[in-house]
Amino acid sequence: MAYLTGVGLTAFGKHPGKGPVDLMEEAALDALADSGLPRDAIDGLISGYAMTYPHLMMGAVMCERLGIRPHHAHQAQCGGATGAMAIVLARHLIAAGACRHVLVLGGENRLTGQSRDDSVKALATVGHPEHEVPLGASIPAYYALLAARYLHETGATEAELAELAVLMRRHAMDHPGAQLRKPLTVEDVMASKPVSTPLKFGDCCPISDGGAAVIVSVEPLSKAAIRLAGWGEAHTHQHVSEIPDDLGLGAKIAAAQAFDIAGRTPADMRLLGLYDSFTPTLAIFLEALGFAAPGGAGRAAREGLFAKDGPLPLNLHGGLLSYGHPGVAGFMAHVVEVVRQMRGEAGSRQVADAPLAYCHADGGVLSSHVGFVLERVA
Repeated sequence: MAYLTGVGLTAFGKHPGKGPVDLMEEAALDALADSGLPRDAIDGLISGYAMTYPHLMMGAVMCERLGIRPHHAHQAQCGGATGAMAIVLARHLIAAGACRHVLVLGGENRLTGQSRDDSVKALATVGHPEHEVPLGASIPAYYALLAARYLHETGATEAELAELAVLMRRHAMDHPGAQLRKPLTVEDVMASKPVSTPLKFGDCCPISDGGAAVIVSVEPLSKAAIRLAGWGEAHTHQHVSEIPDDLGLGAKIAAAQAFDIAGRTPADMRLLGLYDSFTPTLAIFLEALGFAAPGGAGRAAREGLFAKDGPLPLNLHGGLLSYGHPGVAGFMAHVVEVVRQMRGEAGSRQVADAPLAYCHADGGVLSSHVGFVLERVA
């Protein structure tokens, strides 16, 4: 058994003067306080990477900063799925009897710690070195290709994709830590500047500074027990030129494994935390995982299916699209929000009841998928 016993999160946005180590420390202390654990109880640590602090041993760096000496300290690297993968790895360490309390960390100052040109340059290096990078594309261009194909195959419209950005902004407006809280309409998204056709500025997540932390333990502590009930991974390709014909294939494989281990189905879920780097990312996941009909994610959002008071609330902190995206901590913020919602600690954002939730992240261009089912058992 493995339980999520502590969560910590900074506000996302601008944190001038704070580096990745500072942001991860802030989130870690928040998670430790949340769990009630002393620092010396942490016997495992998995840290994400940071583009603005490319250290070979970030795990050891964070142990040094936090003043802890765990049995295991590692650095994970799987793009946007890093935080999710690290949480599953923490579960495996606990199941193997190697650790009792594993601290998972992510944090980076991508907004204030690097120039716009450096950000664009870094994001342009993920393509295939021979077949893609020489063409000059970057992450938004790759996702624009997926968006065009999604729209062509499903018949959905750009305005329907925009509904997902509007929903994320509506949820972010209730969270004081969100980077983007100004009201947003479909018309605003449609009128925003082109980034890479058909993606517009409003379809894309912002670059942020921020940190997040999750503690995975062998036993529940004083707060409501949130059990990691099922987990799954799928790694179908790395480069977009090698992506499967079915854009949602990796998500389907990972989720099927997670639901099978948990003994649950998508219909059992009452809360979602899904990776949403771009509006088509979220649409593809919602439809591949069976939470919306093919081509129907945007319409379902407009009709209230994923609203706070709807039957399947989604990314109630605002997601990457509005809470913000500082790299590894980006998806971890989804997990923090889901845990707080399941415990009933979300204040004005609180849903009525959510004993079961599904979380899913992807790294690369729908390349590596990690999903897990969380269950409140007490």
